[in-house]
Amino acid sequence: MSGPKSGFAHQEQYGLKGYDQENADERIDLANNLSAKVRNPLAGIPRAKLMSDVESFCQHWGLQDITETVQKGALVAQDPAHFEDVPGLTAYERQALSEEVTHKWRQPKAMYYTVILCSVGAAVQGWDQEGSNGANLSWPTQFNVTNQWIVGLVNAAPYIASACLGAWLSDPLNNLIGRRGTIMFAAIFCFFSVIGSAVTQNWYQFFITRLLLGIGMGAKASTVPIYCAENVPAAVRGGLVMCWQLWTAFGIFLGVSANLAVGRVGDIAWRLQVGSAFIPAVPLILGVYFCPESPRWLMKKGRYAAAYKSLLKLRNTPLQASRDLYYVHAQLSIEAAVIGRSNFFQRFVELFTIPRVRRATLASFTVMIAQQMCGINIIAFYSATIFVESGFTPYKALWASFGFGLTNFLFAFPAVWTIDTFGRRTLLLFTFPNMAWSLLAAGFCFWIPEGGTGKLAGIALFVFIFVAFYSPGEGPVPFTYSAEVFPLSHREVGMAWAVATCLGWSAVLTITFPRMLQVIGPQGSFGLYAAFNVIAFCMIYLWCPETKQRTLEELDYIFAVPTRTHMRYQMSTVLPWWIQRYLFRRNVGPCPELYNFDSNLAEGQQRSSSISHGKGARL
Repeated sequence: MSGPKSGFAHQEQYGLKGYDQENADERIDLANNLSAKVRNPLAGIPRAKLMSDVESFCQHWGLQDITETVQKGALVAQDPAHFEDVPGLTAYERQALSEEVTHKWRQPKAMYYTVILCSVGAAVQGWDQEGSNGANLSWPTQFNVTNQWIVGLVNAAPYIASACLGAWLSDPLNNLIGRRGTIMFAAIFCFFSVIGSAVTQNWYQFFITRLLLGIGMGAKASTVPIYCAENVPAAVRGGLVMCWQLWTAFGIFLGVSANLAVGRVGDIAWRLQVGSAFIPAVPLILGVYFCPESPRWLMKKGRYAAAYKSLLKLRNTPLQASRDLYYVHAQLSIEAAVIGRSNFFQRFVELFTIPRVRRATLASFTVMIAQQMCGINIIAFYSATIFVESGFTPYKALWASFGFGLTNFLFAFPAVWTIDTFGRRTLLLFTFPNMAWSLLAAGFCFWIPEGGTGKLAGIALFVFIFVAFYSPGEGPVPFTYSAEVFPLSHREVGMAWAVATCLGWSAVLTITFPRMLQVIGPQGSFGLYAAFNVIAFCMIYLWCPETKQRTLEELDYIFAVPTRTHMRYQMSTVLPWWIQRYLFRRNVGPCPELYNFDSNLAEGQQRSSSISHGKGARL
């Protein structure tokens, strides 16, 4: 690429390349960050040089009319913990910068509109899951399907199509038509395919319409979390990006509510249950182009003026918009020098060959496959079947599934606050052991003798407890985490990999569970998934670094730390400290840190943490 449209090809024209050469001894290897140093790309640049760099930057990208604002923003970005010392800031600007910590949820309406509207699309997935859940009691009979493998295959169809095609379309679609265009494309598929599924006349027509739904689901699930993550500030990124899971949970709740509402209308009940999932796609189709395009995507395309206009809608002041514009540009320039440019197939190969990207690939794979290993989808897809198996009547089974959906939705809310306070990793490590024992207990309840309410109550109770632990942990974290960890150059294909992992294994689970239920029964099935929870806990502990309250660009340094260094730190430092502190109750002081933050980054993080309402255990 060349010329102003090249994105990052001409970084030397505004001093960044020259500065790197002058300070080669201070550079951090983004491929192999052995020192675990997390560096601000603007730190240490003399003020005069920084001002000259900003002036060249503004001239190059046609932003001369905001040069002074960008210069002030660059000074704030260079040392965010001491923004009060930046000359020329107005009282309003100082207040806005201060409120990023003291009132971090005070954000522009346009940003909230963007995140909430796009996350509404997740309700299609949740609603469809529960529509299928209720419909499983009827459609196999109407279509004369007795083979449990066919039932599993039809239920898995959206996830097969998502994993094989829909998720992977997100990279070329995002490249061609942007984040908003891809979301529109996906919403159209989600709208028409569910209506088609409601009017099918045999199981293979039903299967085909659900495959078409999967194309939209995959593209949407790969794009919306990225779009939200790129639009929101680091301090609230987790809480807002997890709106995806919140709306998935809300879609599940609406789906089980719809199942109950039409559960006794006769033979067409299952058609209404699966067809009603078109409703959440309507506001997405109508409203997505009123959202600003992702500034980072626009910068990737070399459209800096348009990126600045988007940031003006997504930040409270022009100063904050200018600061983020220049800071992101500075880090992306360094990132481009390390990773370079490539086509789709090269980027896919580089998921496994570039060390920094490979670590993100491993971490996203871990959290995504863990969502399937935990067993949530055997409840989401087959709770009605499971409850009938335990002795409920079909209609009472729909009521029990309603309890599952309500619990899932209500317990997703705490994660809005805890995901950026306790962190993604801590939430996962806390909830997985609790999911293991509660799922095991639900399986044991199937051995309670028939003839009373104890068996039904026990199964329902422990299933609801399991869901209550899932919803604030493994529910919201995987999509939030995977949308954060990849560099901009590989974000689309990386998220496609993560979504394909999640939905592909969801398809495997959905196909195999009906047969598993026949062969080893609910006790064996629940026990197996309880063991999978323990395995997933170990995988997350060893392979998933924390990402809370770090900018998307700073995560380049986190994931440049070798995996073996992270594993050695967890096993030889954190684990012994945790045992001494929490099992032996000894006052051993704070756990030594792995990452060495630049002083200004460390001070900024400490300042932000000081207003948090609590801190999680180090594990």
